[in-house]
Amino acid sequence: MSSVFNMAAGVTTFAGGQSARPMQLTWEDPRLIFAVREPFISRHSAASIVAGVIEKDQEVVLESLMPSGGVIFSDGIEADYLEFNAGAIGHVTTAPQRALLVVAGK
Repeated sequence: MSSVFNMAAGVTTFAGGQSARPMQLTWEDPRLIFAVREPFISRHSAASIVAGVIEKDQEVVLESLMPSGGVIFSDGIEADYLEFNAGAIGHVTTAPQRALLVVAGK
C-alpha cells in the first residue's frame, strides 16, 4: 500500500493538488485496506470502486469480466496469484488469525 499512497500523492501534487496523509493501520487493527492496481476505464469498463477498507466480519465480492489473463494477488507477489477470468467470483474478508511480526536481534 505504501507504493499506492506514494503514487497517489505524487500524481496529486503534480496535478496541482495537495496530497493528504496516507491512512495507516496498527498491527492490532483487524481491517484490510485494498486498492485496485490498474483501475482502467474505457467505453466498455468502469472503475467505481478503486480503494477501500474491509471491516472485520465484512465481505467484498468481486466478479471478473476479463476474458483472459485476469489475476488476483496480494502484497505485490505476482507469482503467488489466483486466476481471475470472466465468470470467476472472489470473496475477500478479514482473516480470523493474525500475522506475527518477528524481528531478529542484531
